[in-house]
Amino acid sequence: MTHPLARLVTRAAYVAAQLPRVAWYVGHSEAMDRLRQQALRRGPKSTRPKAHTNAPVPKRNRVFADMRVLFQRDLANVEAGLYPLPADHDGSLATLLERSRLFFEDLPEIHRRRESGAHSEVLDEHRGKRPRYYLQNFHFQTGGWMTEDSARRYDTQVEVLLKGTANATRRQALPPLHEVFAGRDQRRLKFLDVGCGTGRFIDCVKQVWPRLPAIGLDLSEPYVGEARRHLRRWSRLELLVANGEAIPLPDETQDAVTSVFMFHELPPKVRRAVLGEMARVLKPGGRLILVDSLQRGDEPDYEGLLELFPQNFHEPYFTSYIEEDFATLAAECGLVHVRDEPAFVSKVMVFDKR
Repeated sequence: MTHPLARLVTRAAYVAAQLPRVAWYVGHSEAMDRLRQQALRRGPKSTRPKAHTNAPVPKRNRVFADMRVLFQRDLANVEAGLYPLPADHDGSLATLLERSRLFFEDLPEIHRRRESGAHSEVLDEHRGKRPRYYLQNFHFQTGGWMTEDSARRYDTQVEVLLKGTANATRRQALPPLHEVFAGRDQRRLKFLDVGCGTGRFIDCVKQVWPRLPAIGLDLSEPYVGEARRHLRRWSRLELLVANGEAIPLPDETQDAVTSVFMFHELPPKVRRAVLGEMARVLKPGGRLILVDSLQRGDEPDYEGLLELFPQNFHEPYFTSYIEEDFATLAAECGLVHVRDEPAFVSKVMVFDKR
């Protein structure tokens, strides 16, 4: 049993780390909203249809209450010994300020693209180098997934969008991993993260299993480069620039495969191909964990947000994602749907290979 004083120290340390983070990114979110409203008032009258939904949209108090539930679960996992007190590894104050500069600097361009409907500005420069669906200005951000500035800006953008909960959300995939890794020699296990981006989830995993052989795979060279910088403290790690539709690994070699915040950005056909590849490389009895947005019917009070999100951001495949039946897709790939667990505006989907 944990000593009450040790528990108090753990809770104080957790709050001391997470509360300023949330305040930082919530502040960014509110500043972004104000700047957008100013741009709408000062600029020419927009011809773009106003974002609209008839579905319920949660009030501010509800949103912060659900954020609190997520952080309480995160802390409970720490206290249960599922993972250590997390280190977000956000970098120095100078690094944070530089990323904030990149974030705010891009807001006028995001506004321009949103109002004009421009979303393929990376296509001409990179045509033929990546799949067509990939060469878009997702989120309306400059550079799409194809520039170093985009890679440096991404983590701030996602944390602002999720009000400082992105890393806490990612960590909710650790307990299902713990279920299949517990009691086993981590050095003999194999782990793959598909669509690893800047490496934030791999960092979470390595904090729990530092000697676990891990592979991160992403289609963007700049994002893989950013992941290498972010993950340089860890060993037993390989980062690959590759397509999840053709994972360059042999059949049945991975004990666990994960993907975080990626599936809602894949066209339906690609979604199926990537899921099939993940199932292929999993060992029998291996585990697949997907972390992504809530879907239709998961949380009735958030239905309006699910409808507004693709209207306010360039997310061309989000509407099909929220209607997708992942249990059926998984079954077609030889996977068994174990459970779904909510994580604020996201959820954790757990599957096992027969």
